Formats: sequence, C-alpha cells, structure tokens
Amino acid sequence: MEFDYIIVGAGSAGCILADRLSESGQHSVLLLEAGGADSSFWFRVPVGFTKTYYNPEYNWMYYSEPEAQLNGRQLYCPRGKVQGGSGSINAMIYVRGQPHDFDDWARAGNPGWSFRDVLPYFRRVESHWAGNTEYHGADGKIAITSMKDGAHAICGTFLEGARQAGYPVTGDINGPDYEGAAIYDLNARNGERSSSSFEYLHPALSRKNLRVERNVTVRRVMFDGKRATGIEASRKGEPLTFRAKREVILSAGAVDTPKLLQLSGVGEPALLAKHGIAVQHAMPAVGRNLQDHLCVSFYYRATVKTLNDELRSLAGKAKAALRYLLSRKGPLSMSVNQSGGFFKGDAQEAEPNLQLYFNPLSYRIPKSSKAQLEPEPYSGFLLCFNPCRPTSRGSIEITSNRVEDAAAIRVNALTTEKDLHEAVQGSKLIRKIMNSKALRGITAEEISPGPDVQSDEALLHYFRDQSGSIYHLCGSCAMGADAATSVVDARLRVHGIDGLRIVDASVFPNITSGNLNAPTMMVAEKGADMILEDAQADPAQASTPAELVPV
Repeated sequence: MEFDYIIVGAGSAGCILADRLSESGQHSVLLLEAGGADSSFWFRVPVGFTKTYYNPEYNWMYYSEPEAQLNGRQLYCPRGKVQGGSGSINAMIYVRGQPHDFDDWARAGNPGWSFRDVLPYFRRVESHWAGNTEYHGADGKIAITSMKDGAHAICGTFLEGARQAGYPVTGDINGPDYEGAAIYDLNARNGERSSSSFEYLHPALSRKNLRVERNVTVRRVMFDGKRATGIEASRKGEPLTFRAKREVILSAGAVDTPKLLQLSGVGEPALLAKHGIAVQHAMPAVGRNLQDHLCVSFYYRATVKTLNDELRSLAGKAKAALRYLLSRKGPLSMSVNQSGGFFKGDAQEAEPNLQLYFNPLSYRIPKSSKAQLEPEPYSGFLLCFNPCRPTSRGSIEITSNRVEDAAAIRVNALTTEKDLHEAVQGSKLIRKIMNSKALRGITAEEISPGPDVQSDEALLHYFRDQSGSIYHLCGSCAMGADAATSVVDARLRVHGIDGLRIVDASVFPNITSGNLNAPTMMVAEKGADMILEDAQADPAQASTPAELVPV
C-alpha cells in the first residue's frame, strides 16, 4: 500500500502529526503503532498511571545498562506501548521548560527554534486556564488545568515555606515569571487525561485519508539509494510493506527512533558491522547525545493529615474513587505531583537549575499492574528534586540485528563535575526549604535519607544509591547543522537522506528544564507546519484521499 506520509509511532508527537497532516484532506497518511488502542478506563484517569507503570501490555518497561556512577544500578525507563505513547502513561504534569532552553537550541545551529519562535506553537497546543494571553492559548486541543483549587492544603504550606526560605512564588510556572515555587498545571479536561491521542487523533479517525494500523512491529526503513521509500513491518508474524510517496516520519521516541535507524543501516558503521547490518548511510551521531533527568526523593513524617491518611485504607480508596466517579474531582482527578517549581541552587546561577516536586503523599509505586498505589504507613509527604540541565551524555545502541531485542540504554549519569555538584546542591536546597518555619511546623521527622546524612559526601552517596530516571529521555537524534554531530537539520530532515524526517523528543539538542511532554507536542506542531510547507512548495505526487478507507 502507498501513502503520501508514513508516521512511525502514535505517541505524543505522532498523534499530532497524523491529525495535522490529514486535516486538509489533500494528503494520504498512515500511522503505525506497535501497541494497541488506548481504550481502557485507566488511560482516562490521572491516577491510572499506577496501573500502566509496570504493565507490559502497555509499557515497554525498558531498563538501562548498569550505571557505573550509580553504584552499578539499572535505571527503569518506562515507555508507552499504546496509542498515545508515553503521553498515555505519564503523570500529566504540563511544563514547557524555561525560555533559555530553546534559545540554546537556536544557538546550537538551529534557526527558528528560539523561545520566541516556538512560543506560538506552545500556544497552539493549549486550551489554557488563563485564556488567550501573550504566553498562552485558549483555542488549542490540549486542555491545561491548574491544580490550585484542588491541591492538598499542605501544598500551600510548601509555598509558604519556600517564600520564608527566600524564594519567589509564582502563579504561572509556564508564564514569564517561571522561577520559584508553584502549584503545577495538568494536561487534563474535567478530571480526565487530555492527551494528544484523545484530543488530536481520536477526532481524526473518521477521515478517509487517514489510516491507523496498530499492533504493528516496524522492522526497518526502506531506501532507494539515499531516499527513504517506505517501511517494512510485521503483525503476528505476517510481513507488511508500506510505501511513502513523500516522506517517512519517525516518531518512535528517544529510544526506538535511533534503534530503528540503526536497524535500517543508518548509524555508526562500526556498530552496524558488529551486528551484520549493511551501511545504508554512515551517521555517527545516531543514538548519541542521550539525556535524562535524574530525581531523588526525601521522605518525611508529618504532624498533620496528608493524602496518606485519605488513601491508605480500603475505605479511603473507595471514598476517593466514588468521589471521582460522581464528580471527576478529588485526589484521583489530579497528579500526585501537585506542587514544586524551579529554583536556583545558589545566587550565582544565571537561571533556575533545579526542579522540585512537593507531593502531599509519600508512596512507593507498586511493581505490578494489579496492585494499588500504596501510601507509606504514616502521615507523610515527600520532596524531591532533579537538576534541570544535566551535562552528562549517554547513548542508545542496538544489541543485535533483531527488532525484538531491546536497545542498550546508557544514561552515563553523573559523569561531569557540574552534575556531581548539582546532585549535592539540590539536596541542600531541599534541606534549606524544609528548615523554614512553615515546613518545620508540619514535620515530625525526615525518614529518608535521615538526619545523619549531612556531609556533601553522604548526600552524594544517597543520590548515587537512591536516584532514578524521571523518564525524560531525549536528544538521541539531535537537531543541528553538522551531520557529524547531529542527525536532523533545523527542519527535522535527516542529514543526507531525502524523504526521511524525525519528529519526537529524540531531536532535542539539549534537554529542557522540566517535564518533556509539552515540548514534545510543541515540536510536533512545528514539525507538521514544516512538512506541510514543504509539500506546498512541491505539490507533485499527492495521493487521492478517496483511495483510503477509515480504520
């Protein structure tokens, strides 16, 4: 079968592309997804991420290689295996990142990607609680809700504690005053997840020029010389071939996009030769520049009631569930990450370099899709941090020539002096804020790491032993001007190959400050515009939309 555009991956970016590219009816579009449909009730409920966190039906459940600087531990790297991708299984915090993050993208040789350039695309994504303003949009498809009205009362105590410790408090973490403590925004509509699958793709499924094929394993990109011509895939052992008249667009994410390129013969020649793959296009940057946020939590016993008390008992869970079912309100309608913000670790920092999460619930996520989220057996809360812009760089590499074998993920954490410094700096920031009068007033004791952990060496040891990925993998097919150090150009076209583009978080030149779902959706909106602009400049070879039937 032949289509104008073939999109690989129905994640946060792929769903937006499928909608935007098929919107006019002028182009035939095929969207391929390895997982199934997002039809389960748990994809709608914000707290439903606890049901998909360790569920192999909806989650690739990847692990990193042992990390030398993290005491040889493997980091858990969940990735969505369902329509909507990781945007269907995440905790739904909506954070754009700081303006200088994107200005750095432009400075890295990517014109058109400064903050002022990308702001219109953020606004296009949003149906924001603040309405149409210079910084926000009210007409977009993703509903952005503030948790200010529903956040637990002790989140207000956190804000006051940060203020007492000398830090600003902001009412809009995605606005011009992004520094300081805040109540987080959520991509939710009336208490339900507002994902790119629900808001972009679902309404587009009836279009005759859009076809979605689920439970399809993409095996490689096909080429004619230096032009991508289609996709080889399979479903339940049956081989499938799809041809692209215009472009193949990879939106499989920071792990599986570079993996697919390498399996297709695009990558470092030595790696390809090791696994018996013929070199289609030598490109050493494929799979390099991997970045992630590492987070560590400090646990506290409280002197006041917290969400632990509301959700610990069976009766409490039932009460919260009933409230949600009747009104779409209450703790199940929000993220557990209700407050936090962006802070400077010390006055010498030019920009906020640490992100905090203050959760009115201290918990461990169960390692089973059948288990419930279990609060700690006391009134408690947790405060955690991650450095915003780590400088350690890792890699994604195939481990065989079989698509069924997971790629090797190497985060390569804590391999720069800056990252080591910020691991200690963030710990001291938590202690400083927790020493405020407001937070001392609700704290009985620090459970973990505990009062005996005070020195820089001890704090760093705690980070090495307890930190984990916060699931913000990106950068492994970076955007840039130099084909020796990047994979795509500023229009997201793969260097040296015609008809092949990448539109997902793998193109980030540097990780953004904060959660990655919002900037990934922005990249998809901007990428869709670029693809359509190029199609308008070359109108030849358009398919007849009537050739397709809805799926």
